[in-house]
Amino acid sequence: MKPQVPSQYDESGDFVIAAEETEQTSEGDLWFLPGPMEEEPDYLPHGPRVEPRETSVLDDWRRAEAGNAAPLARVAGRIGALDDRLMRGPEGWRHRLALTEAADLSWFAGDRIGPDRLALWVSMRLSGVQDDTGALARVGWAVRRLTGGPGPEVDLSAFLDRRDPENMADEAEPFADRAGGWLNLMAQAADLHPITRACMGFHLWSLAGLGQQGDRMEAAVTAARIAASEGKGAAFAPLAMGGAKGLRAGGPPAERFVRWLEGTETACLAAMRHLDDIEAWASRAETEMTPLSGKTPRALRVVLTDWPIVSAAMAEAITSSSRAAVQRNLAWMEEHCLIREVTGSGRFRMWRAAF
Repeated sequence: MKPQVPSQYDESGDFVIAAEETEQTSEGDLWFLPGPMEEEPDYLPHGPRVEPRETSVLDDWRRAEAGNAAPLARVAGRIGALDDRLMRGPEGWRHRLALTEAADLSWFAGDRIGPDRLALWVSMRLSGVQDDTGALARVGWAVRRLTGGPGPEVDLSAFLDRRDPENMADEAEPFADRAGGWLNLMAQAADLHPITRACMGFHLWSLAGLGQQGDRMEAAVTAARIAASEGKGAAFAPLAMGGAKGLRAGGPPAERFVRWLEGTETACLAAMRHLDDIEAWASRAETEMTPLSGKTPRALRVVLTDWPIVSAAMAEAITSSSRAAVQRNLAWMEEHCLIREVTGSGRFRMWRAAF
């Protein structure tokens, strides 16, 4: 008798697939089946990001301050020494440091305004053909705010010139809302040291939606004023002199605060050395220029003390002296190695104190 072989047809004549063939069928041949779920792209929209609560943000900065109490005290001492030095020194020192800090901050912010272009713009509103007047205006604003005036926590809109219709126009109310949120958070951190609050405010600036093109410059100037808010001689705490290490973002609050303290200490030391140099130069220049008569020699010494770089036109406008008297005294000072010409050109020459 022949062995029975499963037929593809049952007794009714219908087509039947053998079980063995079903098991041996390759999954690749089943093209009509959907693929695994994990291989399907996710077309669903992402949900809203969960922002950290204000209390947790403040707690992070409180822990950062508590963990760096000794470095914070050292940096506060540096700022205090600078504040005392400026309080006892001439008014021009504040102006000179503000110009130097603003020029350094411009490189950090990407505007890259040199001290010569900045001096011409601030003193006489002069700019070259290739100069970006918008960048010059931003750095000029920084000089004004670093020199003095009400601080940012008194009226942030006025501090940033946001009430000027040319700056904000129809966005005045949205900016007021964003500024209110930032100010509210800063008010909740009133128990922190001003240096800590300055660092926190700087790093929360962009998260609060503040600033436009010059937001990094605005954030740095605002933080510099907050850090020195308890001072009487220094209107700001240097942040960019000697490098802008403390202004780099990245990492948790504790790491940012450590960099902030290191960068601020370096900047304060650079500012103190700069004041030492200009004080020694002013004393030497006064001694060597004693034989010169007239008001122009003394006026030029004051100008070269207040400004890091000076042109003949600037000196003429600031001192109200004649062009001939200014050029004659500048030539004498250059001959006696009191000043150094820095442009290296026959026209539009500029000088700085030789120290």
